[in-house]
Amino acid sequence: MAKITRIAPELPAANLPASVEYYERNLGFRVAMQMPAGDYAIIERDGVSIHLFQDVSEKNGGVRHSPVGVHIFTSDLDALYAEFRQSGAQLTQGIERKPWGNRDFRLHDLSGNELKFTEPLEDD
Repeated sequence: MAKITRIAPELPAANLPASVEYYERNLGFRVAMQMPAGDYAIIERDGVSIHLFQDVSEKNGGVRHSPVGVHIFTSDLDALYAEFRQSGAQLTQGIERKPWGNRDFRLHDLSGNELKFTEPLEDD
């Protein structure tokens, strides 16, 4: 059977340049690629890629895309939370233990997309 090895979600950005700056300054991502027209960018951190696209209503029939949610897994949730808190990221939930067996915290980017940073818990 074929193996799925990676995922790179595409997230809408109301203001792509401002979103790229937020991901770099507040979340520690770096730009891997930007389209010359300035309507698409790929940002990366620690082997995780997020694709951002300029959400321009003229290009999608006058309707903006809804914000999306993405789970991003980490092995050191506390350190990542402290880093993002220090950098001024838009944290929307502190670290919580979830009933499905993970701890996570959540934040929003400038376009309202929710990033859920998750750490699986060891079996009790």
